[in-house]
Amino acid sequence: MSKIKILIPIYNDWKSVFKLLEDINLQVNDLNHEFSIIIVNDCSTEERPINDFNFNNLMSIKILNMKRNKGHARCNASGLRYIAEHEDYDYIIPMDGDGEDRVEEITLLIDKANDYPDKVITANRVKRSEGFFFKLCYLLHKYLTFVFTGQSIKFGNFICLPKFAVNKMIKEKSAWSSFSGTVAKLFKDRKSTPSIRGKRFFGPSKMSFINLLKHSLSIIAVFKITLLIRSILFLIAYLFLITGNLSLITLLPVIGVIIMIISVIILSQRENILEFESSLENISSVDQLK
Repeated sequence: MSKIKILIPIYNDWKSVFKLLEDINLQVNDLNHEFSIIIVNDCSTEERPINDFNFNNLMSIKILNMKRNKGHARCNASGLRYIAEHEDYDYIIPMDGDGEDRVEEITLLIDKANDYPDKVITANRVKRSEGFFFKLCYLLHKYLTFVFTGQSIKFGNFICLPKFAVNKMIKEKSAWSSFSGTVAKLFKDRKSTPSIRGKRFFGPSKMSFINLLKHSLSIIAVFKITLLIRSILFLIAYLFLITGNLSLITLLPVIGVIIMIISVIILSQRENILEFESSLENISSVDQLK
């Protein structure tokens, strides 16, 4: 029987999280594993509801309270480190707390992990539930990351990480800014299961175009050496093609690539902040709900 920790970052969406816990409790009923929940509270301003639920299939539920709001990736990094240093576990499954990561796919991840216990298992998106505009933006995001990194990243944070992978992740500074990008960088020989992006339990999606752009840049920053090599090759080839036809319009792609490089350099420097090395110091308290 494996010990599985489900890691859930949360900011001001307690209603969704407790709905998710109810669904997880039902989903794991017939699975022959020991499940526990670690919730990372990203300094929420909403009051947490009173826990009057009966999660009989979950061994424990803990809430790690962050000192300051740090964002999704940093909550995952802090949560991984806490579990690695304080919990007994075999696998960690990070997932969103709003319903967009579907609980029925937990079974798919675990089944795949049973077949490949020494591999990282990713939930690769095969279908999304958002509107046309977001799907278009997401397609541009995938295209942007592929062009500048050579990586086709079809997964998010919904992943099954065995213990050896967690120990590698918590030593990698880029995990502090891009979870999926770091997984793609560290673990080339991954296995995957198909995943359908679910709908939020309550309210509209919090992912805006700007946040999606930041997400793309954070992933690209993980592969900054690849970015620099590809950018230099592109600039040389492009400038050769437009020789004799220089103008503001023809130079726009060059300006765009330079802006991209500068943005990624700035983001990559954020990986080196001391907060990562002492990420547990970002946790102010731990509440035991069960």
